[in-house]
Amino acid sequence: MPLVPYHHGFGQAPLHELLPSPPTSISSAVLPNFAPVADLSPPVSYNDVVAPAASQLSLEPTIDLPVHHRLREKPGQVPPPNSVSVGGPSDCSDPQMKGRKAPIAVVSTFLSLFTFSQLYQHSLFEKLTPYSERLDEKQWVASSHSWLDRKACNWFGFCGLAHLNKAGWIGPKVKTSRKQQKPVVEADDLSSFWTSGKSRPEDWSDDERVLREVPEYVLEYAPYVYLYSGEQFWPSDIAEHLIHTTPHLNYTPLQAQSDHPTLTNLDQLNAWGRFVYLQSDDNVEERPEWLGSAINIPNRPGDPDEQAQPWADWDGRIDGEVQDDEREKWYDVGIGSTRDKGGVRPAPKSSGESSKVPVETPEGEELVDDEDEEEDLRPEALRRRGKRTIGGRSDAPAVLVVVDKGEGVVDAFWFFFYSYNLGNVVLNVRFGNHVGDWEHTVVRFHNGKPKAIFYSEHNFGDAYSYEAVEKIGKRPIAYSATGTHAMYATAGTHPYVLPGGLLHDVTDRGPLWDPLLNSHAYTYDYVNDTLRSSNITPLAPTEWFYFIGHWGDKFYPLDDPRQYRFVGQYHYVNGPLGPRFKNLGRTKICQGNNECAIKSYIGRSENRRLRRYEGVGEGEEMSEEDVKRFVGPEEPAHEI
Repeated sequence: MPLVPYHHGFGQAPLHELLPSPPTSISSAVLPNFAPVADLSPPVSYNDVVAPAASQLSLEPTIDLPVHHRLREKPGQVPPPNSVSVGGPSDCSDPQMKGRKAPIAVVSTFLSLFTFSQLYQHSLFEKLTPYSERLDEKQWVASSHSWLDRKACNWFGFCGLAHLNKAGWIGPKVKTSRKQQKPVVEADDLSSFWTSGKSRPEDWSDDERVLREVPEYVLEYAPYVYLYSGEQFWPSDIAEHLIHTTPHLNYTPLQAQSDHPTLTNLDQLNAWGRFVYLQSDDNVEERPEWLGSAINIPNRPGDPDEQAQPWADWDGRIDGEVQDDEREKWYDVGIGSTRDKGGVRPAPKSSGESSKVPVETPEGEELVDDEDEEEDLRPEALRRRGKRTIGGRSDAPAVLVVVDKGEGVVDAFWFFFYSYNLGNVVLNVRFGNHVGDWEHTVVRFHNGKPKAIFYSEHNFGDAYSYEAVEKIGKRPIAYSATGTHAMYATAGTHPYVLPGGLLHDVTDRGPLWDPLLNSHAYTYDYVNDTLRSSNITPLAPTEWFYFIGHWGDKFYPLDDPRQYRFVGQYHYVNGPLGPRFKNLGRTKICQGNNECAIKSYIGRSENRRLRRYEGVGEGEEMSEEDVKRFVGPEEPAHEI
């Protein structure tokens, strides 16, 4: 018998087949409970169908059963009270289902790990791991003595999980060449290394003197550097760095520990190729004194003069937009750093004021006449002549490399060396440590006037107009970040790569370093790849500049307790390459060869956009262009 539609959402169920012969009166207490009856008949339009008269139906006893039809529920409609949803959840629990939850969870976890493993092995691994490290991947993983560690590394990219325990980083399990050495305390003991060059000024011709001359405006606008107040690894002397390292071909020592290379023969290691590493003789996790170089903290001659004080609260804004009608003459110049482009750069031009040197005075810098003694251009002479010293002197010398690009454009590269780079922390795990660290700033001049400044930050950096950056007197200021020593134009926090500030550098106004007080100056012909000692430091050696290897350890193998790698990021990465490989022949002031944005406003650091640099967290490797130029043809490498 079909059900009679009921417009309140109920159905009428016939009872004559379900109930016994009805007595004259039925008590509600004896009525059985029946399951709800679903209306599975097609929807009926009540506007077109008229219910038959009651007299035409055979009247039979019925009972109203509340039924809530979920399929007909309108959005936002609340089900009637005491209604039963068709197909709804049951109040009774299924003990069999409870027993199946654990196996289902295990299977789901296994499938998730298997999916991630396949994704990592076939897609993520090549994207996250540098090519040079992929070549060593099989040997690197096989160095671990733990089967579980090797499988976790190959399958999921989690390598050396047990090495997160810092207690294992120091002790007999760590392979070191010898016991910790004491640093060379006296700076005079190192000075002989920096005066061991083979070139002698008395042998220079007039043309040679022109090629070696450093324009005086380069010194006039030399940068100051604020080091971080809580820094642990201060500027270092590369001469001393060589004393505490031993050359290795990958992981194999090339010479005796007592036979250290020097600034005048370091280039002889090039006979072994470009995979030579200056490996620390000490366990760097024990923090030997020479690694921190605390003896090289700049001295404190006094606070900056009154000219510097307003910059402390400066927001980086300048009045109006910087107008430079000659920008097209200096923005993109030269022929680049590759030989195949041909051409020879013109000889460097003199500034025309060779009889004047810049010195600091209470009123700022001024040019002091000195027509009699050319040697007074040396940093020692400048220090004697200064009436007041602003920045402090460090016993770690800076390296100045002046590159003439022609057409009145000169780039002044200021290089700063540190024996150790302390990587940053992400979620309480540190990544990116390496032995040796080269950082630099560049000041670009056009016709003797500063136009732009570049600050190296990890694998790239930022460029600013000279007018925009903070200065003391005429000289621009750079900030060195704690640990990584990345260079910035402002003090503060500088996030990069990861969102939310998880990965960031920090700078502040710690000790003020004046590199001009202790530096070794060179000129560089980028077309012919020729470095010359300058008229300022004529006895400075040049051989160290041509070293094509790394100034630190090769990234540690997986069996080393100090090493781990998570999703392509290593605790210890390769040491860096030297200044020769910092694109000295760049046509634009930026380090890369892509578009170079020169900013006219530095702003406060918290307002700066998140920077995303390729290769961050990887050890530095030679570019293909540099390999062709400086090394020559190589046999094709094959992944192991």
